[in-house]
Amino acid sequence: MQLRLTVNQPLNLPEDHHNSLDLDLVLVIIPVLNEEATIATVIKSLKQLNLTQIRVVDNGSIDNSVAEAKQAGAEVVIEPQAGYGRACWRGLQQLPSHIEWILFCDGDGSDDLSELPLFFTDKTTDFILGNRRATSQGRAAMTPVQNFGNGLATFLIHFGWGYRYYDLGPLRLIRRSALESIQMQDRGFGWTVEMQARAVELGLTIREIPVNYHRRQGGRSKISGTFSGSFKAGTIILTTLGKLYFKRLFKNENNEQFKVNIPLMTGLSSLLLILGCILIIPHGDFREVGAVPQFWIGIIIMSLGFIFSWGIEHISRIWFWAIAIFSRLLLLPMYPGDDVWRYLWEGYIQNLGFNPYLLPPNAPELIPYHTAWWSLINHLDHAAIYPPLTQLVFRILAAIYPSVFLFKLAFIGADLAICWLLSRRFGYAKTLLYAWNPLIIYSFAGGAHYDSLFIFPLVAGCLMYDYKNRSWSSVLIGISIAIKWMSLPILGLLAGLQLPRFKSAVMVLFLGSLPFILSAISFCSTSSCPVIPISSSFVNNGRSAEFFPFLLHLVWQPETQTNSIYLIPLTLAIIGGVWYFKNQKYKLTSCLSSPSENFLYLSEFYLISLLIFSPIIHAWYFTWLVPFAVFSRNLGTRLVSISAFVYFILQHRKALGDLSWYLTLNERLFMWLPFVFGCLWMVFKPHLFKQNTSIQSK
Repeated sequence: MQLRLTVNQPLNLPEDHHNSLDLDLVLVIIPVLNEEATIATVIKSLKQLNLTQIRVVDNGSIDNSVAEAKQAGAEVVIEPQAGYGRACWRGLQQLPSHIEWILFCDGDGSDDLSELPLFFTDKTTDFILGNRRATSQGRAAMTPVQNFGNGLATFLIHFGWGYRYYDLGPLRLIRRSALESIQMQDRGFGWTVEMQARAVELGLTIREIPVNYHRRQGGRSKISGTFSGSFKAGTIILTTLGKLYFKRLFKNENNEQFKVNIPLMTGLSSLLLILGCILIIPHGDFREVGAVPQFWIGIIIMSLGFIFSWGIEHISRIWFWAIAIFSRLLLLPMYPGDDVWRYLWEGYIQNLGFNPYLLPPNAPELIPYHTAWWSLINHLDHAAIYPPLTQLVFRILAAIYPSVFLFKLAFIGADLAICWLLSRRFGYAKTLLYAWNPLIIYSFAGGAHYDSLFIFPLVAGCLMYDYKNRSWSSVLIGISIAIKWMSLPILGLLAGLQLPRFKSAVMVLFLGSLPFILSAISFCSTSSCPVIPISSSFVNNGRSAEFFPFLLHLVWQPETQTNSIYLIPLTLAIIGGVWYFKNQKYKLTSCLSSPSENFLYLSEFYLISLLIFSPIIHAWYFTWLVPFAVFSRNLGTRLVSISAFVYFILQHRKALGDLSWYLTLNERLFMWLPFVFGCLWMVFKPHLFKQNTSIQSK
């Protein structure tokens, strides 16, 4: 895409009345908020330049701005809803039919309007901006935050759209037809940056003219005047650019010239991921009212960065690991989820000689050993339900030092080991789906959930699998089972793949059982072995953000409320899935190159079925799927890595005193439907979009 004119210095144009604008065709729009001290002077200055059609948009002033503007002879319209873009948009409504040009300027007296005659010398240009950073006075008058923000935004536009702006200044003149073609969407502080990025996309003729700039002569800046305002404005600008680039990415997904701009996607993705991590650090303690909404803001920023990473086709090893490691280290000081206090406790009491499977945290025998964080343990009246190898890991970590920091380091270590495994097999670009995933980064580094410990051996076992080396796969999957029960059916799938070689199937089951048996010995006695939580009321009757059980309950309420009944549809789904893969010879991608890839698909299918039918779901459970999506590119897993954060509205309600722990229908659908539809899309996409290999004649 070529721009017809790109001039960043004033043109020394001769006096040419045929090429100059007719000022009767120009409408000036001035958004104001509490600028009674300056608005009249601004209007007077405009009139001295023969600009007579002036529209002031009041955006909620509580001073005399409206009266001053009317007295100065301007038309005044009211926009009660706050927002710079909202005020500008209101000013564009009901334009006189003869207006051909729109001039935007501020009402605080900071714009040097004496430079405006230069704007009117060339009516062939579509979009003219004042460049404050091109003059020493302008740069001096701008705050450091303004200079930095303008530099960053213009750099990103140059990086992504290929055009070098120098400022995001408010003083700008644009042809009415050009503005209409832009179809402005932003109604906040992203208004200016959207206009400039879209102008480049549409190939408008653009010119920047050096202008002077003054410090505010009235009122107080809503943006650069405060740290919070500046930070919010910067976030809005980055988010706006992210949304615009995301739209452009999908609109031009078949445009090879667009696709090769990998540095932009890498840079934006990295920047947004790190910015999002920084934003969520102070908001990990969900007991605080208002923590979750602030947490969501950071997650949205991280999610935008994650989405950008989908378009990265190649990335250097150093950059891959730098962002993967740095994003996780940033979240080390973040307040963790409440599960980690149980991890610490169960490791701690083991080192005191107690069996965590026999004594719940509130047991009288343990009162003398209560710690400062004992009250933070969840489900104080429930004994341990985590498998025995998990308990041994907790014991080892607690023996070193019972701290959240150490436990987080262990979980991050396993998490990064998964990154290493996946990158060795599938490459760094594909592994971004795991390594730069906001759900992964938060769950292990921020929330301190231990699931990475069982995912690592599970992924290693699946990747190592082939018909000649099933022993190590069996042992690794067995280790995964001994850390979290969810891997057990995958061992059954592995054994089933050995049939009709019965001895091989038995050997797989034997080797896969060894880690559990060996780790359980220390918790069992001759009279009991409580490591399998079959009597736990939490396991048998618990509910949390479930999908299929919730939908089933809408149409049928079974007599028994035990969770074991959902093993029936899960078993049927697994049997159906195995039959489908073995007999239909249909794969979600083109051709499978090894038995391990077939095993990866089967394992992913099982985990998808498990999550859909499970009556107990927490957001971090979806992390189980992400390593498999690195291979399958499952759209459902990518989408649920974002939508799963709806789950945390439960924590928000809990902070407000609502202990029901219940997602509404709309919340549940918002969380689950992207996942379900994304998975269905992967199944039906090959049928809907079959590649046409025929040569078309002209």
